[in-house]
Amino acid sequence: MSQPVIVTAVFHPRPESHDVVLDALRPAIAAVHEEPGCELYAIHEAADGSLVMIEKWESVELLDVHGSSPAVARLGSAIREHLTVPVEVTRLTAVPMGTPTQGAL
Repeated sequence: MSQPVIVTAVFHPRPESHDVVLDALRPAIAAVHEEPGCELYAIHEAADGSLVMIEKWESVELLDVHGSSPAVARLGSAIREHLTVPVEVTRLTAVPMGTPTQGAL
């Protein structure tokens, strides 16, 4: 059995493009929620205006399929020129501690 994979993806929109990036994320999030293995795919806004996607995938294999999905390709094309730097993607492996419900995503 594979261990779930946690991912963060940080988007740094140009100040004038913040809403454009959010508008592009809406259909992408809806599409990704339908992908096999997607357990969590949620966007959050940081105080500096960056957008942080927190993801949880059932397995590395299904995450890899997601990475080449049409939804990701469409999103990349739609936002590329509206970011100050490329999206920063980090894959994480849980180190559960504490209670099972509070100590891991």
